[in-house]
Amino acid sequence: MNLHDIEERIKILCPFIKEIVVTIENGHPFAFIYPNFQTLKSAHIINIESEIRWYGVELYNLEVEESQKVRGYFISIHPLPKTESGKFDTTAIQELSNKTIQTSEDEPSDNLYQTIKSYLCTMSDAVILPSSHLELDLGLDSLNYVELFVFVEHSYGVKIDEKIFSNIMHMEELYEYIKEHKEYITPTKIEWEDILKEEDDEKLIFSPFIMFTYKTVLLPLFKLFFRLEVKGVENIPVSSCIIAPTHQSMLDGFLIEATLPYSILKNTFFLAFKQVFGTVFFNPIAKYGQSILIDANINLKESMLHASMPLKQKKNLVIFPEGARTRDRELLEFRPFFAMLSKTHNVPIVPVIIDGSFEALPSGKIFPRPKKVKLTYLKPIYPDDMTYAELTNLVKSTIKDAM
Repeated sequence: MNLHDIEERIKILCPFIKEIVVTIENGHPFAFIYPNFQTLKSAHIINIESEIRWYGVELYNLEVEESQKVRGYFISIHPLPKTESGKFDTTAIQELSNKTIQTSEDEPSDNLYQTIKSYLCTMSDAVILPSSHLELDLGLDSLNYVELFVFVEHSYGVKIDEKIFSNIMHMEELYEYIKEHKEYITPTKIEWEDILKEEDDEKLIFSPFIMFTYKTVLLPLFKLFFRLEVKGVENIPVSSCIIAPTHQSMLDGFLIEATLPYSILKNTFFLAFKQVFGTVFFNPIAKYGQSILIDANINLKESMLHASMPLKQKKNLVIFPEGARTRDRELLEFRPFFAMLSKTHNVPIVPVIIDGSFEALPSGKIFPRPKKVKLTYLKPIYPDDMTYAELTNLVKSTIKDAM
């Protein structure tokens, strides 16, 4: 196995990687990565880990055999260590992931810095220092960003969008930007339910005839080609709900579309990533297929409000809790946005198990295979008094127990 070839291929696939060293850990390739922060800023990327994982490491993994796949990675906010001769210091690099985290730095003592830090403490358990990177050190994600933007606007009168934020993703940079532009200092408590209930200027586009056509064509085709088996459709409420399927392949949204009863399908919208369904090939399908496209790096709050609209109008929303397709059939981490929507609008969640689409259309393949596919709609789960985390975990465990 040529580790240098792996490094070069991943760098070609992902322009946001400046340095990469691949070593062998527990018998498998493991990548140490230093991002190209300047390129990331220029492209206004604020979900750095996701960009590197899915459009670098995982794209590479799709191309190679199991033994050559990168099984893990570590993203460093500092350049990778080198020897005096200028070569990468492999020994020092391998120690990066075990390096003791710095616990103190000189920091501003003024009220502004302390209120920002206090708020970030509600979103991250990590030690917060002036040099902390808000994503790579503190672990903030898209949902945290939206919450942070709203907090900053309400508390300091400063508007921050993704374009601005991509250039101030260190604690000290965020503080300096707010300090320069603030109008007042009034720390304000932010509630997700208030955010998601805000009005949205966008309108939902209903396409009942096209949805009927999709279903009419796809259902018999899938039954013939995939020997499609469907169970539990009777578990879908007649009232508004969130449909939460597992995600194994590009077929999954179409499988849901084909198997929902038309009376439900015509009132159902699908949440999808713009990076995939905003492309030339898929955009016409999304545009006329009652899809709501979101971009993880642009207009996050507006996208979330738009995703909330079907539920506000007592319709249904299909959202994949994993947020991405599994690469090994194992469930990915469930992101809590679907649980937030469920609690905000007090609607049940219908978990769905999709089994077989992983084999029918593996990631990276274009043409499907005639493998058997099963869909099982489980009984609805109501939000009741659960927290977002409790509801998220319950949906995942319910799916896992039924698989």
